[in-house]
This record gives sequence, structure tokens and C-alpha cells, in this order.
Amino acid sequence: MNLNFELFIAKRIIGNKTYKSSVSAPIIKIGIAAIAIGIIVMLIAIATGLGLQQKIRDKVAAFNGHIEITNYDTNASDESQVPISRNQEFYPDFNEVQGVKHVQGVAQKFAVIRTETDFEGVVVKGVGADYNWEYFEEFLVDGRLPDFTKERNEEILISSYLANRLGFKVGDKFQTAFGEDLVKLPRIINYEVVGIYNSGFQELDEKFCIADLRHIQRLNKWNEDQIGSFEVFIDDFAKIDQKTNEIYRAIPSLMNATSITRKHYAIFEWIKIFDNNTYGIIAIMIVVAGINMITALLVLILERTQMIGILKALGSSNWTIRKVFLYNAAYLIGLGLLWGNAIGLGLLFIQKYFKLFPLNPDTYYVTNAPVYISMDYILLLNIGTFIACLLMLLIPSIIISKISPVKSIRFD
Repeated sequence: MNLNFELFIAKRIIGNKTYKSSVSAPIIKIGIAAIAIGIIVMLIAIATGLGLQQKIRDKVAAFNGHIEITNYDTNASDESQVPISRNQEFYPDFNEVQGVKHVQGVAQKFAVIRTETDFEGVVVKGVGADYNWEYFEEFLVDGRLPDFTKERNEEILISSYLANRLGFKVGDKFQTAFGEDLVKLPRIINYEVVGIYNSGFQELDEKFCIADLRHIQRLNKWNEDQIGSFEVFIDDFAKIDQKTNEIYRAIPSLMNATSITRKHYAIFEWIKIFDNNTYGIIAIMIVVAGINMITALLVLILERTQMIGILKALGSSNWTIRKVFLYNAAYLIGLGLLWGNAIGLGLLFIQKYFKLFPLNPDTYYVTNAPVYISMDYILLLNIGTFIACLLMLLIPSIIISKISPVKSIRFD
């Protein structure tokens, strides 16, 4: 049986009781604590950064889809102007492009909600039986989602922002005026509130109501097969630019495909900043943890100077002795990572399920700090931190080659 000499010596040092009560013990504990704190901070930074990006992304997609297909139109408003026929080869199943999850037809129209004492300008988004309610199920805070699978009805979903401003609750009815001239010739629809949602994205909540697409078609004098635009959802958001180009090439030449990253450019540029912040935190934490481990390693070497001299006198090479201390350091790094992961993941799971830490929705578009937990980045972070710290320890371990056997054996 082959004996790993360096690992054997390292284990004896680690298991030695005097080692745990030596001068270096407090410094070693500080080094372990630095690794643990570093991994906790990095886990929280990555999980909350990715979670916030994903949450904001999903909120914007809930109102627009990932990619919007429209007729070419110079109109930049939220109101659908030029109708599109539903009779397209890519609808309802976009088989020409892989990775497309769902396609739905919608239309939007400006309106004014009127009450006895107040009024509010909104955009009524008309949706049909093909609408994907997945996102709004999560946003729903009262009532239920509208049902537009049967005959045309006056059910509407409004935001809690509008409900609070206008004093609405589930079951209330109100008048909504449509038309270019809302004073002289308004066209009135009496809607009934069946559900109230809160996405936390006030910029969109204060504007959008969800109602029956057939009302928009009737108001615009469109046929039953005409809509304002198609909203496309894809499986992998990371490929949104690639899929937008593929969809653009697959649709008729008179249509355009626009991704939400382009339509809401400012929002997505803002959330990209989180990546830079996360990278900065990771770099700082690894450097701090590495410096603490370098200090601990140097103290360990100085404390074991006599042992180093004896090993050299017995014929051990400098690299052999360096490996002994690197094995020792690897154990300490592993211990720090173990504690850091236990505490860090514990905090993340507590936040995920109990939502203890709130955020200002006016600034971050969410009411609490979202977390995204994935084994991919957890493993990558731990492996990267372990290797980075170990590589940083190679340089200070060179001091072993400078130690003279004769002087070190006499060292006290």
C-alpha cells in the first residue's frame, strides 16, 4: 500500500492536541472565519443579484412577453394601431424556431376609468383564451383571474395601485371610456373587478388592466381574427437576442420582432450593474480570505520551524515539506467553506421561504429580497474559492526553502 507521506504528516499536525492550543490557534480560527464570512457574503451577493435580475425580468415579461411581434409601425405608444391577422404559420405553435414556449395574441387600448369622484387614465390590455396567466397567478392578491375562454364578458383584472387610488375592491363595477374624443363621443364599457394583482412594478401596475380582447376588437372595428401583436415566451432568457433574430427571420417581411431587453432598455441596463457589483464583491472577499490564510500559513510555518529542519535533515525536499503545509491549509480552507456554506445557504433558504428582508419597491421593483439558489453557481463558487486561495498560498510557502536545517533544529 502506497503511503502519502505529506498527507500523513499533515494529518498528524491537524490531529495533534497541542496544535489546537498553540500560539497559532487564534490566527488559524481567524483564517477559517475569514473564509466562512467570505463565502457567506459571496453566496448572498450572487443569490440576491441573480434573484433580483430574474424577478424583474419575469415582471417585465408578464406584461410584454419575452419577444413582441408587431406590424412595422412608426407609432411608439402603448396602444395597438395596425392590426395583425391571427392566421399565421407561426401561431399557435412556433415550430420554425426551437426554444419557443408559448405564443399569444393581445391588443392594447387607452382608456379612462371614471368614478363619481375621480378618474384615472389606463391602458386596457385585451387578452384571449390563449393567454398565459402563469405570471399573474403569482401577482394575484385578491379575487381570481378573469376567464375569457367562453363568451365575451366584462371581467377585468386591475392592480392594487389602481384599486387603492380609486377605492375599488373585488366585485365593484365601474365605467371605462374609450375613444379618441373622451369628452364628446366616448364609448363606455362597464367592467367588473374580479381580481386585483400586485407585481411590485409600479411603473407597469399604475398603467395596465387586463380585460377581454373581444372588447378591443369591437372598439377598433377589427375582425375576430385580428389582434394588435403577438407575445412570444422562450425557454432560455439568456438566448433572447439570438431567438429574437431567429424569430425575425421566420416571420413575414412586413412584421417586426422586438425583445423586451430592447423595448425596456433602461431597466435591463440597470440590472446589468448587479453583475459588476457581484464580481467586485467576489474579488474582494477572495482576496481578504486569501490574505488571512497567508497569515495563518506563515504562522504555522514559523511555529513548525524545528519540524521543517528535522524533515530536511532526513532528506525531505522543499516541495515535499511545502505540500505538508498546503495540505494543512487545504483542510482549513475546506473547514471555512463548510461553515460558510452551512450558514450562507441557511440564511438564503430562510429568506426564500420566510421573506424576512424587505426592499423598497419604488427602487428595486420588488417588495422583498428575492433569492435564486442553484447548485451550479454554488459548486463553481466553492471550487473557484478553494483553488484561488490555495494558489495564493503557493508563494508564501516558498519561505520553507529559505529555512536552514542546522539553524532550524536549534531554533527555539
